Amino acid sequence: MSSTLPYRPCVGMMLVNMDGKVFVGQRLDSEVEAWQMPQGGIDPGEEPRDTALRELGEETGIAPDLVNIIARAREELFYDLPDELVGKIWGGKYRGQRQTWFLMRFLGTDADVNIRTAHQEFRDWRWVVPEELPELIVPFKKKLYRDLVQEFQHLI
Repeated sequence: MSSTLPYRPCVGMMLVNMDGKVFVGQRLDSEVEAWQMPQGGIDPGEEPRDTALRELGEETGIAPDLVNIIARAREELFYDLPDELVGKIWGGKYRGQRQTWFLMRFLGTDADVNIRTAHQEFRDWRWVVPEELPELIVPFKKKLYRDLVQEFQHLI
């Protein structure tokens, strides 16, 4: 049944600081210790780049003028939800996500990060080395994170 559902159109942001470390946030809504990079859904008629800057602000409080977009992933990346989650999130309308990813350089300081926003999704945040990312994410997104690290590694 889930194979007939579409993928939710989304963006993701690999935000890298001047030390080459990547921003991750600990999800508020997870019962396990789940960390992830900022991501979010594309509104109808919205361009992925605009979505990325909007979502970054909504989830991290970081203003658009404090980031430089370095690269956009060559192609969309996909993940499927585990069967037990299909139908429970996003109103049961999607089987997973198709994501356009952006690599961004953070030009600010840690004081410019504020996860306590009106759209708060994270309870905590930190900077990690890129190679650590696949170990922090939920199992069904590990391959996507490994692919991202491989694609952006030379630019970090």
